[in-house]
Amino acid sequence: MKKAPLKTPQPTRASAPQEVRILGGQWKRSLLPVLDRPGLRPTPSRVRETLFNWLGQNLSGWHCLDAFAGTGALGLEAASRGAAQVLLVEQDPAVVANLNKIKLRLKADTVRVERGDGVAALQQKRGQNLQLVLLDPPFAQAQGSGLVEAALLAARQAIAPNGWIYLESPAPWSDDELARLGLQIHRSGRAGAVAFQLLRLLLPE
Repeated sequence: MKKAPLKTPQPTRASAPQEVRILGGQWKRSLLPVLDRPGLRPTPSRVRETLFNWLGQNLSGWHCLDAFAGTGALGLEAASRGAAQVLLVEQDPAVVANLNKIKLRLKADTVRVERGDGVAALQQKRGQNLQLVLLDPPFAQAQGSGLVEAALLAARQAIAPNGWIYLESPAPWSDDELARLGLQIHRSGRAGAVAFQLLRLLLPE
């Protein structure tokens, strides 16, 4: 009896989650749709939970900018927890349209969605004393391009003296690398392929 040829297993592409959930605040448990777009990588729930444990659950009065908004999960978490103003910046027009739909559904009056370049948006906020800047650029776009350094420099000029910069990247930035940009690490962690760091201005000794 002739044996059937063995089938070579075909590689499968890891699929992104179709929805992510807001974890805290007024929109707790609200689902956010995730589009299948290149480079769109939602921040894992456990990472978001850790970040807002670090920052505190009540962000009342904060002004925040999410420079590579994607699903909007980070910026919307901040708004859900009381931030007075959250700007979501995103380049992909389909993702921008999705963010605007979410904003309308949640009646998120404190959230503004803007199509554009995240670094340029940060540069326009120079001296505006933001309490929080969220940086989660597409990893493939960020590696070796100078994008993250440019975003960190622009964020440094946009935050208040006691403000925060949150960064996600494939590998953590070292103390020396950040010190050259006038920044220092407050807290850091890793979840799978994601390194995440909460940064603040480097204070003079």
